[in-house]
Amino acid sequence: MSEERFGEFVLVRRHEQGHVAELALDRPKAMNAVSTEMARSIGAACAALGADRDVRVVVVTSTHERAFCVGADLKERNSFSDADLVRQRPVTRGAYTGVLELPMPTIAAVHGFALGGGFELALSCDLIVADATAVVGLPEVSVGVIPGGGGTQLLPRRVGAARAAELIFTARRLEAPEARELGLIDELVEAGRDREEALALAARIAGNSPVGLRAAKRALRLGHGLDLKAGLEVEDAAWRAVAFSGDRAEGVAAFNEKRKPEWPGE
Repeated sequence: MSEERFGEFVLVRRHEQGHVAELALDRPKAMNAVSTEMARSIGAACAALGADRDVRVVVVTSTHERAFCVGADLKERNSFSDADLVRQRPVTRGAYTGVLELPMPTIAAVHGFALGGGFELALSCDLIVADATAVVGLPEVSVGVIPGGGGTQLLPRRVGAARAAELIFTARRLEAPEARELGLIDELVEAGRDREEALALAARIAGNSPVGLRAAKRALRLGHGLDLKAGLEVEDAAWRAVAFSGDRAEGVAAFNEKRKPEWPGE
């Protein structure tokens, strides 16, 4: 396994077996509160991962024992002028859109607190694996703002408009069982096993065609919210992008030869 640090607070681990990378939030003294510097590092790490054709799945993890991420660094924000806040905005947006726009499948491994911007980082992933200690929520209106890392758009896509409105308007926190019941998380595992289970899921996904995975994600994302006819056109475009690829040829050959595919990734 190789490691690469982006700034002081973000660590990327590339697992040599399985084409899986971890984007680890590593600001333990602040429970991974997202400062300007940390947001910039998340964006840079995502840019590097997005360009790495060897990475088939990204897992977003935390090095803190009791938190995934508690959201924006409000201590830093407390010192900001209005001009400072305006200057910070594109940097923080870059962190959330960096995760959201990764071209390969992404999984968040959540334990402890995932609140505000922390939960929005998880929502920016395709799948969320959480352990029994997880506490999630979007409490921004309780401090005079709104979810600004995609929460007002991503949460209703998971749980519906009315449920998202209730959760955002009340600013309430949900413990893991209720979060799983309402669909805020996708897989609930035993305490302490979120990273292990997320990496295992990532390894299963990464065994499939990298060309197929990226195209399937693109179709899922672009087609969401469209009417059926338009959505099927999105799917057809994604199918055409993979139908004549080396991965498609290898996949068919491996199936017929009853062997494991060796994906060329193109």
